[in-house]
Amino acid sequence: MNIAQFVALPGEILGEQEIVVFGARRRTYGELLDRVRRLAAALQARGASRGACVAALGTNSDCYVEALYATAAAGATFTPLNYRAKRHELAHMLRQSAPVVLFVESRYRALLEDALAEAAIAPVLVALDAGASGLADSESWIAATEPAEIADVEEEDVAVLMYTSGTTSLPKGVLLRHGDFSTYVMGTVEMADGEPRGAALVSVPLYHIAGLTSLLTTLWTGRRLVLLPQFDAPQWLATVAAEQITHAFVVPTMVRRLLDAPEFDPVALGTLESLAYGGAPMPFPVIRRALEAFPASCGFVNAFGQTETTSTLTVLGPEDHRLTGDPARDESVLRRLRSIGRPLPDVELEIVDDTGATVPPGTVGELVVRTARAMKGYAGDVEGGARREPDGFLHTRDLGWIDDEGYVFLAGRKDDMIIRGGENIAPAEIESVLAAHPAVEEVAVVGVPSEEWGETVAAAIVLRAGASATSDEIMEYVRARVASFKKPERVGFFVELPRNALGKLLRNELRERLVEG
Repeated sequence: MNIAQFVALPGEILGEQEIVVFGARRRTYGELLDRVRRLAAALQARGASRGACVAALGTNSDCYVEALYATAAAGATFTPLNYRAKRHELAHMLRQSAPVVLFVESRYRALLEDALAEAAIAPVLVALDAGASGLADSESWIAATEPAEIADVEEEDVAVLMYTSGTTSLPKGVLLRHGDFSTYVMGTVEMADGEPRGAALVSVPLYHIAGLTSLLTTLWTGRRLVLLPQFDAPQWLATVAAEQITHAFVVPTMVRRLLDAPEFDPVALGTLESLAYGGAPMPFPVIRRALEAFPASCGFVNAFGQTETTSTLTVLGPEDHRLTGDPARDESVLRRLRSIGRPLPDVELEIVDDTGATVPPGTVGELVVRTARAMKGYAGDVEGGARREPDGFLHTRDLGWIDDEGYVFLAGRKDDMIIRGGENIAPAEIESVLAAHPAVEEVAVVGVPSEEWGETVAAAIVLRAGASATSDEIMEYVRARVASFKKPERVGFFVELPRNALGKLLRNELRERLVEG
């Protein structure tokens, strides 16, 4: 099924229902569908059809949503570009995707033109907003074009070419099919039927798989979609209250900023029913604070997934977050808060060693998964990405272990393993020890070069407000709790850890800063 049908099918039945809100603009299903079909016709007239690519560079907006669905309706492939990318990264994405049409927000036009020159391509440029002089704009295209029929596509046709964040290398282009999204969306939520489904706030960028799938599921199920251009804690809190938001997705850094915001008021968040988080590991102290601060009626969900698997693989649900006051049960809940939950019904997950053999519960190995919505593959030649075996299992390159009840715990990325004098050290093991230190708010562990050992352990620490600790104290704290060769031999204290827009730790940058002192 063409993903444009996620708007078309409910739109043909519930045309008068309000479905998208962006600032002062509010669209019904019927209005959105009409605009999407007209924009699709304009794109087709400019070469956007099956096998062609349409890209977008900009923050979240209703125009961005229309560009996505219009591209699908035209039968082409949509490529959301990371507006925080460096010029050479953007040029790489443009060169590889070769869009025939490119939607751009005015503030990113200079960056785009430099990257286009480097990539040596010249797509048709169209403005996403009113600030880009000399460019066509989607509003004029929509006004001047008759609606197109939604193109027929095959399940194997690529709907979205989505680039990974590129924290350690050039971004990898992940080929996601119409069938991948249909499997995920229709297996997650029911189609809109006119019954109230609440309102969802999307502030994570739509170039990220969590933002994109939140958009798709929200419109399919008939939940009003409220968009913020970018995350801003005071604006997020005000929007939840003003729009009576019931569902939202955030990344861990956003949760911390919400809790620290002077405007935070749990009473004003009383409509929240579900707050999902993911994109990066959640620091244990942060989720503990959130459980105490947010209204009890708000259910927390930890959703772990990858771009390569069309979003979520495992879920730690609201019941797994709920503290009741029963010491025995709460101890189990607190332990599981460090996990990423259990696999979804359509996901097979195993932990394997380097030979591919399944390891016993409690043993660290690589997570491999099999699901019908695993990517078609990568665009171009890729080194170090996820790898699919002939039996359909995808090697994620994430390390972890499973407990006796099926809960999955992460132990870091395979590429992040520290090898000290031939001994393997998982950063997550040391991080979990240090996270329990009463002075530590956040911690990250990396390997740094050593002439004697090859690599040694270095720890980056963010202290709790008002707390203090020394390097020697941190080292001794770890040495007393794990094998001595695992203790940090270098400790750095940071105001905040370097992360990308989605909260993922930039380990290469952190390693450089620790090496430089």
